[in-house]
Amino acid sequence: MVVLAVTWMAKQGREAEVADIFCKLTEESRKESGCLMYQVHRHKTEFRRFFVYEQYKDDAALEAHRAAPHFLQYARKGLPKVAERVEGHLLVPIEDAQSK
Repeated sequence: MVVLAVTWMAKQGREAEVADIFCKLTEESRKESGCLMYQVHRHKTEFRRFFVYEQYKDDAALEAHRAAPHFLQYARKGLPKVAERVEGHLLVPIEDAQSK
């Protein structure tokens, strides 16, 4: 399994647009066969901050996600217009990391 954890910050006044894009991206991403979990969170008090937690079966599934039309439309084209990617981390479960 591979996990991607990404934080995005909506541009001032664009929070609703960011939320809308994430709703569409979530719906489509969850249909992918290699996607185990796709969950977008919004900060409780800092409304411009969004956190995305993604789990994929393996690296190939993550690459398939990144090549999917909905990812290209929403994450590559749409989001950068209304938000900034603050940080992103590619992770593996501890038991997988220790076996290497």
